[in-house]
Amino acid sequence: MSSHTPARVLVTGGAGFIGSHLADALLAEGHRVVVLDDLSTGKRERVPVAARFVNGDLRTFDFEPLLREEKVAAVFHHAAQIDVRKSVEDPVFDAEVNVLGTIRLARACLAADVGQILFASSGGAIYGEPKGFAADEEHPMNPVSPYGTAKLAGEKYLQCLAWETPLAVSLLRYANVYGPRQDGTGEAGVVGIWMKRLLTGRDGVIYGDGGQSRDFIFVGDVVAANLAAFRRKAAGVFNVGTGIETTVNALYDEVARACGSARPPRREAGKPGEQRRSVLDASRAARVLGFTPAVTLPEGLRRTAAWFRESAPR
Repeated sequence: MSSHTPARVLVTGGAGFIGSHLADALLAEGHRVVVLDDLSTGKRERVPVAARFVNGDLRTFDFEPLLREEKVAAVFHHAAQIDVRKSVEDPVFDAEVNVLGTIRLARACLAADVGQILFASSGGAIYGEPKGFAADEEHPMNPVSPYGTAKLAGEKYLQCLAWETPLAVSLLRYANVYGPRQDGTGEAGVVGIWMKRLLTGRDGVIYGDGGQSRDFIFVGDVVAANLAAFRRKAAGVFNVGTGIETTVNALYDEVARACGSARPPRREAGKPGEQRRSVLDASRAARVLGFTPAVTLPEGLRRTAAWFRESAPR
């Protein structure tokens, strides 16, 4: 799919952090964008004015009429229950949204002759502790949370339901995504949480020794990976990360620098069951999609801090 050929696309979760950036980028390329979101965590004001907005819950919404009416060619599936801790507390709800919701959407895509579904999956949560330095797509799957288990199940259902059909399934396993519009509240998204606190004169919390590491990727790069998989109609599994491991301690220092804060972190006891390391080998995405991340961590944090200064509610 060339970016010069306008297509009709649906972005589920398009009022959310990543989904709204994706909707913006698709509109900028001239595509017709429909956003479906239940606004449980997404914000209506993030939906681009030029997109059609439909309020719908993955668990109950009747997708097929919408897909047919809009003649949708591709679905970017970002709507999800994304809080790992909530998945532990209520694995039934997590599975209803992330597994059953995905199955319902996939069946509707097949019935309405949608050509491609691009699924926002999770590199960190699916692989568990990486064996060796970085996890590639063939790494054993050892999810340690119901959230990771549900994302893996969603992938497998999409692949088996689309088996021997024309529906191309692109499974994009994200590293830890950060950037403008990231929620500065709740559990998901430590960068947003720390920035919100540091920019209002409070301290950020590091749980445990801060030696735990993650692969942090800027939201604009995640959008670029989606567009690359969409243009090529590339079926298969792709890690979307930087391959660079950053400890929580080092991240805090970078976030504080981006916020112009000298405030040291507050230390609290580590959380049970937290993964120690997570870093993705994204060489397949470079080879097959022509995708390599363009934004360094200091630059991405600078842009994110600028957004929090201008836009985040105090």
